[in-house]
Amino acid sequence: MSRPAGRVIRSQSGYTAFVPDPLPPAITWSPKLVRVLSDADRLIGRLAGEGAQLPNPHVLIRPFVRREAVLSSRIEGTQATLGELLASEAGATVERSSEDLREVGNYVAALEYGVRRLKKLPLSLRLVRELHGKLMRGVRGDQATPGEFRRTQNWIGPPGCTLANATYVPPPPDQLMDCLAEWERALRQTETPPLVHAALIHGQFEAIHPFLDGNGRVGRLLITILLIERNVLPTPLLYLSAFFEATRREYYDRLLGITQRREWEPWIEYFLNGVARQSEDAVRRSQRINAMIARWRRKTAGAATQNVQRALDLIAENPFITTKGAASRLKIAFTTAQRAIDKLVNARILSETTKARRDRVFCAQELLRILEEPARPTPA
Repeated sequence: MSRPAGRVIRSQSGYTAFVPDPLPPAITWSPKLVRVLSDADRLIGRLAGEGAQLPNPHVLIRPFVRREAVLSSRIEGTQATLGELLASEAGATVERSSEDLREVGNYVAALEYGVRRLKKLPLSLRLVRELHGKLMRGVRGDQATPGEFRRTQNWIGPPGCTLANATYVPPPPDQLMDCLAEWERALRQTETPPLVHAALIHGQFEAIHPFLDGNGRVGRLLITILLIERNVLPTPLLYLSAFFEATRREYYDRLLGITQRREWEPWIEYFLNGVARQSEDAVRRSQRINAMIARWRRKTAGAATQNVQRALDLIAENPFITTKGAASRLKIAFTTAQRAIDKLVNARILSETTKARRDRVFCAQELLRILEEPARPTPA
């Protein structure tokens, strides 16, 4: 008979809550689980190798980070699309609410901040609080004490539910810091294979649910940051939110299976499958984008100015571009930037997305289509 991976306790207020057992759990290494881990290790290793060989890895990482931000935020109900975020960052006016765009933008800022911060601070409760502060400041969760662990009870369930009928109630406030201290100790554990370690850390973080809001997004941020800290990836190339968003029901069911029935092995298998699929996805997209940009460079090699090639670097970072933005980034005159963009339009690399006479916005639609393609949760 299955049993929960922790204790169900009754709080002083009368409701029941779940306190998870400390990590690591006992794991039964079935032949299937060993095979899935081997597959994930092989594919993420290939991704790390491809990333190290990219001519300009920072160019490709930038739109991939934004894709992760959009899809992680979408799991929580934010509706902004990748195209809208990229267009807004390029200076275009989009119809999506500024609040949705700010939420996604905060995710980008938090992830980039976390990767930089690893150079001075290990992954820890302090860094987790800092990430939450970056993520939640100035958005709908701003009232949920950005950067501070909760002091009141929260719960998970359908809209309108209460503590009495919630799907899941995490540890009560008086148990929270003990759970987090155990979680932080587990961060330093190095005997478990890194990908399995990441699966355990994420699953336990979601069970603890230490913030009033933003737990899912912070938890998904931590996966990428942990894999960089453990030297599994050189840079933030793997983004599991695309897999989680494509398999959202299973994502939540697997997490609930841990707490309710101690089903760590099915969760780990699901997580590792996501790593494998998203590693394949990232390699495939990056190869296609690199090949496309190389083709564009050959196509415009006869252009009279070097600024055309420099503009292509900007497009690789963000398929949306404006003349004003290009002039500023390249430190050239507005008319010079416009001539470079006109050459890319004539080469059918860019097309205008607005009909305005001023502040025109252009887009490399072929590149945007690759970035916006949905993830494949199963092998191609």
